[in-house]
Amino acid sequence: MTQAITNFSTDLPEFTQQVEHYLDNVVQHGTDEQLFTASYLQGHFAVVAGQSSLEGFETIAQFKELMEQSLNKAFAANELEANDQKQVWSLWNTFLQ
Repeated sequence: MTQAITNFSTDLPEFTQQVEHYLDNVVQHGTDEQLFTASYLQGHFAVVAGQSSLEGFETIAQFKELMEQSLNKAFAANELEANDQKQVWSLWNTFLQ
């Protein structure tokens, strides 16, 4: 996958911009598997970003919790196979280190 950003912001608006930029880059330059994973995560990310804005979230921790709830709900409904779920979690965790 494209090189990870190692210094994600602790400011929520900047963090979301960095993640969006990273995912856009993967969509443009990644392999088919990377494209699938990034596109799937990007869909959830966009919904959560909208919700967090409406709810006035101010911290990455709040955003992270809502994002993980969204992914857990989708995976509990068997939206993706186990290996694909692992890839999505792995990519999401890239942003939280």
